[in-house]
Amino acid sequence: MDKLLEIKNLNVWFKDEISKPLKAVDGVSFDIYENEVVGIVGESGSGKSLTAFSILNLLPEEAEVSGNIFYKDKDLLKLNENEKIKYRGKEISMIFQDPVISLNPVMKIGEQIREAISVYSKISTNDSKAKAIELLRKVGIPEPEKTYDNYPFSLSGGMCQRVMIAIAIANNPSVLIADEPTTALDVTIQAAILTLLLEIKNERKDFTLILITHNFAIVKQICSRVIVMYGGKIQEESSVEELFKNPKHPYTIGLIESVPFGRDKSKPLKQIQGNVPDLSEMPQGCRLSDRCPKVFEKCKIEEPEIKEIEKNKFVRCHLY
Repeated sequence: MDKLLEIKNLNVWFKDEISKPLKAVDGVSFDIYENEVVGIVGESGSGKSLTAFSILNLLPEEAEVSGNIFYKDKDLLKLNENEKIKYRGKEISMIFQDPVISLNPVMKIGEQIREAISVYSKISTNDSKAKAIELLRKVGIPEPEKTYDNYPFSLSGGMCQRVMIAIAIANNPSVLIADEPTTALDVTIQAAILTLLLEIKNERKDFTLILITHNFAIVKQICSRVIVMYGGKIQEESSVEELFKNPKHPYTIGLIESVPFGRDKSKPLKQIQGNVPDLSEMPQGCRLSDRCPKVFEKCKIEEPEIKEIEKNKFVRCHLY
């Protein structure tokens, strides 16, 4: 497969006038290939969404970024604002976590889609409107001609998410980043949205989906490869099949054991003890050392490096 994205030693800091700089993403490196579905998994605060936002330069002004993000050999972090617009929404697009607040509440649904089209396509208003209606139909919106003139408040959360998907795919991007796209939806609607994303992917051989989530059940359903993050670092990376068959990192094991699928239902769900620490209170040594059931003295002193312990399987843990 051809490589689409190459993230090299990505770091994201947040600075203010009172506290020392806080590193929210720390030395993250991974590759994304054409026509794959990659899941980036971890609890809230693990750095997965910030990593995704960095790709499209959607971080807040107070954030500082270093490293490299290559898209087809072009470093996105080195581009000026006008150059970035050529990629954002055209080559790489994004579906945000909360569709209701992501849509403009005072702008008609269809006009929001048409606006996304018109940024990159020099076509007439009638043609862009027709394309917007066709996109609404494609993502499963009933009565798309009528919905075109509706406002976001008149649609359910699931329908708003479908509109967000229509906007995201309006210009046929090569990479689609879905940031927790089903978090606010019930289980039935979740399944429908995931099915829709897979259908869109399967229509094109040059299309890649990056799914940001904390839900391992979703990852097992649709992803081919998984990146597990905690404390702003990658803790494990593997194919989905290998990860569920033979998870290595204690954090990965804890995440898998905390979800109800594929387990003995007579036994209670396990949980990872404690909470994700604040960026200013990260433990010395391994980021998980204060929550890990397999912690030993070295873990509390020395931070482990990520290593390839098997072919295409990477783990950051002193146990290996």
